[in-house]
Amino acid sequence: MLLEFRCSNYRSIKNTVTFSMIAGSDDSHPQSLRHSLGLKILPSAVVYGANGSGKSNFLKALSYMANLARTSILNQPGQKIAYDPHKLCVGKPTSMSIQFIRQGVRYAYGFSILDGFVEDEYLYFFPKGRQTRIFERSGLSVIAGSRFQSALKLGLEALKDNRLFLSCAANFTKVIELESAFLFFAQDLVFFDPLFNNWREYSAFAMHDDPEMKRLFLLFMDCFGTGVKDVEVRIEKKPVSEISSSMPPHLSPFLKDGEANLIEAMLVYDQFSVNIMEESSGTRRLFEVLCPLIDILRNDRILVCDELEASLHEALVHQIVELFSTQTDDHSAQLLFTTHDTNLLDGNLMRRDQIWFTQLDHERSSDLYSLSEVRAVRKSENLAKGYMSGKYGAMPMLNGTILSQICAGQESGDK
Repeated sequence: MLLEFRCSNYRSIKNTVTFSMIAGSDDSHPQSLRHSLGLKILPSAVVYGANGSGKSNFLKALSYMANLARTSILNQPGQKIAYDPHKLCVGKPTSMSIQFIRQGVRYAYGFSILDGFVEDEYLYFFPKGRQTRIFERSGLSVIAGSRFQSALKLGLEALKDNRLFLSCAANFTKVIELESAFLFFAQDLVFFDPLFNNWREYSAFAMHDDPEMKRLFLLFMDCFGTGVKDVEVRIEKKPVSEISSSMPPHLSPFLKDGEANLIEAMLVYDQFSVNIMEESSGTRRLFEVLCPLIDILRNDRILVCDELEASLHEALVHQIVELFSTQTDDHSAQLLFTTHDTNLLDGNLMRRDQIWFTQLDHERSSDLYSLSEVRAVRKSENLAKGYMSGKYGAMPMLNGTILSQICAGQESGDK
């Protein structure tokens, strides 16, 4: 479970912003909270804000951290780490830190990147509630905790100034705690962007190979009132050359010899069947999202999604949020997403500490804060109305003078 994430000097985020999934003093919806290591943890959180205020950059920062942890060991000598500081902080480090729980153990991990190289890095864990060092790093100098000194020596052989030590040591040592921290980034954090992700093939294979996944998919489709009675998936291996014959000539030379999967998925209704490619964008999105969503819920992963409502009806988004809030006690999946859908600003659905906002300050730096930090918000308050009126900030407000000039200009044109 994700507990806390902090970052500074990344894209539109200049000063340190802190996001927390640890429940605050709000006493609403206590049944939705998860309990671990004496902490009360939120099942989901949503981020609102005007276009360009930094909602997506906040999620990109978390994705940036996870991607570096997973893949920086692949960086070649002299290759700089991608580095995208705030325009007013070029030449200063980008810093990120995270706290999470994995397999009943709490971890704290962080690093700073300066000019494309690792400036510092650390990893701690908390056995019996006390912070214990696994390693601390400054430049290429690594200090291992007393329990891990000999075990981490092999990881030092792969260390370079453009690689995170977590990425190196996880691949060359057998330290269980370090490997578990690495797997949090490699397996537990799942990022979905509707503009770029296409999980259609994953879903097709999942239902083709796993009858239980297919059963759950159909159960969800029934609950969402789609009318789908069955799904038929056919996967056939064919030579790439045979498939490429139907492609534009300028693409064919780029395809290599070998085999590729030809996938056909049919949704079966009462009286007819429809190829998934002929369905509406909303139904296609459900086909893509539901199987990964089921996997995330079953395996206690964390779904991070930019604009969850893209191509999905608002009622479906509402039900997806409810799924994470109504898990059984032995599951701990989480959902973190951005949206413009104000229908989710509902005190009957979410607590105030689950609702977050981004807003640009005078330096065009993104600020991040939760509704629980906004003063004088009543429990019975219409949150959507309060947000749209600008009470909580994070809303673009059109100036009345501008509107009057637009109208005046229109009237002048009419004359």
